[in-house]
Amino acid sequence: MNVSMVGSGYVGLTTGACFAELGHQVLCVDNDAEKVALLSRGEIPIYEPGLEELVRGNAAKGRLRFSTSVAEAVDHGLVIFLTVPTPPQPDGSVDLRYVEKVAREIARHLRDYRVIVDKSTVPVRTGEKVAQTIARYNTQGVDFDVVSNPEFLREGCAVHDLLHPDRIVIGVQRPRAAEIMKELYRPIAAPVVVTDLNSAELIKHASNSFLALKISYINALSQICERAGADVDLVAEGMGLDQRIGKAFLKAGIGYGGSCFPKDLAAFIRISEELGYDFRLLKEVAAINEEQKERFFKKIRRALWVLEEKTIGLLGLAFKANTDDVRNSVALELASRFLREGARVRAYDPVAGRKAQRVLRELEICEVGEEVARGADCVVIATEWDEFRRLDWARMRKWMISPLLFDGRNLLDPAHMVALGFQYEGVGRGLRIG
Repeated sequence: MNVSMVGSGYVGLTTGACFAELGHQVLCVDNDAEKVALLSRGEIPIYEPGLEELVRGNAAKGRLRFSTSVAEAVDHGLVIFLTVPTPPQPDGSVDLRYVEKVAREIARHLRDYRVIVDKSTVPVRTGEKVAQTIARYNTQGVDFDVVSNPEFLREGCAVHDLLHPDRIVIGVQRPRAAEIMKELYRPIAAPVVVTDLNSAELIKHASNSFLALKISYINALSQICERAGADVDLVAEGMGLDQRIGKAFLKAGIGYGGSCFPKDLAAFIRISEELGYDFRLLKEVAAINEEQKERFFKKIRRALWVLEEKTIGLLGLAFKANTDDVRNSVALELASRFLREGARVRAYDPVAGRKAQRVLRELEICEVGEEVARGADCVVIATEWDEFRRLDWARMRKWMISPLLFDGRNLLDPAHMVALGFQYEGVGRGLRIG
């Protein structure tokens, strides 16, 4: 099948490469000519495991091409995906100007029946507005369908999530579009949920908000565990074995970040308000997340007393492991606060270091993880990279001025770290150990 992706950012590029891997002929379009030239040379502007190989391999086979022309996208694709940015606005609502602009451009170039698919995360009823916009500017009256097909990608394992999804959600207005979308996804063995447009759009926001709720729940529980002298990891293990609850997203830490959860939660709260419902539960989810970040920062400041002229070793800068994405990164937020209070921050991240330094120029980026400990008054783990478990912590302890270790992701074994001479403090692991 001929498929076009309008927007070649994280979602568009990854989705397009995976469709090409399934055997479809894919054209990825972007208005950034420099990015298109980069991709055409086989260079990938983002870090995502497995993506570079997919892009290069399918481009070499002629199944994946890149362009700056929306007209070419409309001419090429029976199915045209909208994967343009939907940034948040100050009031929590979603900026849909790019979606509306592309809808108008598509309408002007329609010559034959097309299926226009909203893949970007958008508020409920956006599909209806896209359909109205295309109908208004489609002066030749060409037949078309608008579909909602939300993505459920986790950065760091997006290729796997696309090729092996838990479910495929297709929101349609007419059966013809549903059959085309089913054929598009036929090579993938996953349950297909066919709904109306509005239900499909709600599934995306409802899913991400519920996952954020689970994270805030376990983080709130971590505070109870600290006060009670319990271990939140053991509590989560006991909870997660209940099939009604499950283990996923029951990992205590210093709060969620990234480009999805904060934005989608704020958007869903705003959407609910516009529909006349005060979603107080989700407001509390957001409040707990902010509180968790603040508590962790205060732990560090309390231990060091004054941050000015202190050296802090920071492990992790990306918002999560296996990505170079630093958007809304809790790790970067911590680094910024340390710097504002006069501390020196020596940081290491396996892939996100240089991106983070473009945001915070004062960061000192180390080439290997152990180096953050040189002359450090404390070391902080802020991103859950598995690599950090294998660092030479005994050598790091010798390099530190004081043995303070703050494990914001509960990566390490407290007893082992105490045996190495550290004063260890995790999240929800009772009183400080050591």
